[in-house]
Amino acid sequence: MSDMQIQNVLQQMRALSQSGRVEGSMPTTPEPAAQSEGDAFATVLRDSLRSVNAVQQEARQVQTRFELGEANTSLPQVMVAMNKSSLAFEATNQVRNRLLTAYQEVMRMQV
Repeated sequence: MSDMQIQNVLQQMRALSQSGRVEGSMPTTPEPAAQSEGDAFATVLRDSLRSVNAVQQEARQVQTRFELGEANTSLPQVMVAMNKSSLAFEATNQVRNRLLTAYQEVMRMQV
């Protein structure tokens, strides 16, 4: 995997992290200025996974509210929440696959 592709994956993860925020999700801590790139990557990855988890939990809550017959929860709301959850999970899975491929390529390199 080239450096450009890795940068694209990182940008996608940052976008997911920022756009995937859901009410009630854990707030991010400010990053110190002297933080290394490895720590920054780990922070972005952790925050992205937490965002996906929050989207999935919200979808489950909306689904449960609909199943219980709450008047202010409609089927379109459930469908949108479930599609958001599915899309977030699929994007996370694709990032995982690309990171795994990059790791395998690095491990095959001869020193």
